[in-house]
Amino acid sequence: MMSNDLIMYMIGVLILILGVLIGVAFLTLLERKVLGYIQIRKGPNKLGMMGLLQPFSDAIKLFTKEQIFPNFSNYMSYYFSPVVGFVLSLMIWMLIPYYFNMISFNLGVLFFFCCTSVGVYTVMVSGWSSNSNYALLGGLRSVAQTISYEVSLALILLSSIIMIMDFNMINFKNYQEMSWFIFFMFPLGLCWISSMLAETNRTPFDFAEGESELVSGFNIEYSSGGFALIFLAEYSSILFMSMLFVLIYMGGYSLSLDFYFKLSFISFLFIWVRGTLPRYRYDKLMYLSWKSYLPISLNFLLFFIGLMIFLN
Repeated sequence: MMSNDLIMYMIGVLILILGVLIGVAFLTLLERKVLGYIQIRKGPNKLGMMGLLQPFSDAIKLFTKEQIFPNFSNYMSYYFSPVVGFVLSLMIWMLIPYYFNMISFNLGVLFFFCCTSVGVYTVMVSGWSSNSNYALLGGLRSVAQTISYEVSLALILLSSIIMIMDFNMINFKNYQEMSWFIFFMFPLGLCWISSMLAETNRTPFDFAEGESELVSGFNIEYSSGGFALIFLAEYSSILFMSMLFVLIYMGGYSLSLDFYFKLSFISFLFIWVRGTLPRYRYDKLMYLSWKSYLPISLNFLLFFIGLMIFLN
């Protein structure tokens, strides 16, 4: 019996990883297409029907290119930090409240914060171990940004947890049968969306990879496989954050078409923002986090704690 459970668990994890990787591949295609149409051009349209095979072509190209190592880099940490970052971004996906998987996290939210906090180190080590000034600068910016926004992210999430009084992700669905949380937590939902953008280093908060200033930031010295893994980790976390938003604010998890439509829409929002908004100034980014989102999320947290005490 134990061996059957283990086999089922392995199959579940394999399906999960394959699903995430295929999802990431087509998210990159969607991004290139949408950005193309925003800029009044086609985007990839040569490979396969309407460019559908483009992601696979990119993957083959990246993983078969020659790997270059800087002479003065710290070789082991330089080599393994993208791998660790990618594994961490896949590990967070175990949180999905699958109905058919063997994992059920009662403390899922805490696991999410552990993984995202450790993910900061991979960016920092990637930037530092390359022994390049541009990479180090990008890494430092990214760490400062991610740590700042994790504080407000945690407090915003705590307000939702106060409402359901549980750390298990599947219970968000039970409490949103009648009304979605976004309707009576609208300001917090907006704060969460922009914190998501900052957490995943996306425009308008892409200071870790500010091309115009830092020549691609912390991943400047990476080529072929290392660069591809950093890229995959970033897009995997974008998909996960989109799913988390749907879980918490838009009705919870369900194996239905409308859940995946909502997930696709929030992912599309990331791309839409990238095509529309210019980059924020770095000091304004920090100001926004500590002077705006932190007080707002703290006040809402106190309000919801008071509400729960009053109702009970």
